[in-house]
Amino acid sequence: MSLSRRSPPLFEESTRKRAAEVVAAIESRTSAEVVIAVRAASGHYRHADYVAGAALAFVALLGLLYVPQELALELFPLGVVLAFALGAVGCASLPALRRKLVSRTLQETSVRTAANAAFVELGVSRTSRRTGILVFVSHFERRVEVVADIGVDAQALGPEWRSVLDALSTAVATSAAPEPFFEALRRFEHPLARVLPRLEDDVNELPDMPEAVA
Repeated sequence: MSLSRRSPPLFEESTRKRAAEVVAAIESRTSAEVVIAVRAASGHYRHADYVAGAALAFVALLGLLYVPQELALELFPLGVVLAFALGAVGCASLPALRRKLVSRTLQETSVRTAANAAFVELGVSRTSRRTGILVFVSHFERRVEVVADIGVDAQALGPEWRSVLDALSTAVATSAAPEPFFEALRRFEHPLARVLPRLEDDVNELPDMPEAVA
């Protein structure tokens, strides 16, 4: 289900092609294989819709009980049900409101779980040198999860790698525009080229074009 009327930029064909160019540039200097996956959301979060619906239904009930005019009792159930439906549908249609009703911990867990699943499903774990890196972007949660295979030694990559990951997280959390994301992604090149330089027999084992699911 789409979470907004306009598709997020990373779902657009032109932006995905630009992302593929960034990935190709990174891989031209390193034996690491970078894959980008984009999701509209990593969880359903239906409970947030129900909470919003219940809150609006309670407000509607109070209004019906304390309105100065005398109302027919038959209106009460209908009014409460309509208010619940309006609140639930409204919450599902307003990502900003829904996001506030979902705990940060649940969002983080959902994105991490979805990223680990995508890592396996997209074959990132099956490169010949075990140097696959998944960059998993979840639009609703405004989070990015980077999952690296065992051939990518985070300790050897050092503080520079941690700084790159932090920059990527900040870019996704603070802007829906693709350019800050691309700028942070380009910074993958230096630490990866230093620790995992491209070898003469390297071949491109995984697609450069991001895999996007709305």
